[in-house]
Amino acid sequence: MANKKKQFTAEFKQNAVDYVYAHPDMTVQQCADHLEVGKSTLARWKREAKANPNHEVPFVGSGHYSSEAEKENIRLQRELRDTQEALKIKKAISILGN
Repeated sequence: MANKKKQFTAEFKQNAVDYVYAHPDMTVQQCADHLEVGKSTLARWKREAKANPNHEVPFVGSGHYSSEAEKENIRLQRELRDTQEALKIKKAISILGN
């Protein structure tokens, strides 16, 4: 059976981040275990909320963004990463070809 990726609502993500802040005596790992999410996932939601001016998780749901500007920013970052990877491959090919 294929491993299906869980999708969480924005409300769940925000509540999870609020839960972490409401329980300073617990580690992120303990909170993640209690909420049945991965530690790295919860840590990312917390980091994203902290980076956002209103301290909210910026994603509306899986792959949905809170604003068009944020969506465009993510698209441009992905495009830049892909272009940089392609450039590295071209350089490697030219080095191997010589």
